[in-house]
Amino acid sequence: RSLVGSEMCIRDSSNATDDWFRDADVILEWFDEGDFEGAANLFQHAQIIVGALGETVDYLGLLDNWRRMVKLYNDSGTPRTMHTCTNAIINTNLDEGTASARSYYVVYQQTDKLPLQAIVAGRYDDTFELVAGRWRFSQRDYRMMEMIGNISEHLHHSKLILAQQLSHS
Repeated sequence: RSLVGSEMCIRDSSNATDDWFRDADVILEWFDEGDFEGAANLFQHAQIIVGALGETVDYLGLLDNWRRMVKLYNDSGTPRTMHTCTNAIINTNLDEGTASARSYYVVYQQTDKLPLQAIVAGRYDDTFELVAGRWRFSQRDYRMMEMIGNISEHLHHSKLILAQQLSHS
């Protein structure tokens, strides 16, 4: 992997988009493996928009949210999810050292109580900065959760979270 610490390494500027997308996929993989610390660390230099009114947290706040909200299963130590990320549109401005990306995501889950199904779908809206030859997240907007299915096996307090999400849509 070209991952270095909390930054994504660009091996060749002509492949910046490919490198970014391949490395950004690591976040989803680590989250699905229950490695919240590893996934959150990739946002070490970013502001994460989490609230309906634009409230932000840093990577430690994001990590705290994941630890408080996401259920981990004893048999695997994971949330028993699989995140997929598709339809990425990535714009890179090497002169300014910035990039932006929009993509769709779907989260699938299967537990002993829940057959395999999509539980949530939405979009990621990300911005990046190029620092010393390495891309790193500068912002992620987590507010664009557009379709919500049965999240009762995924999140603690899922009824409250669903009610809050529906009241802001």
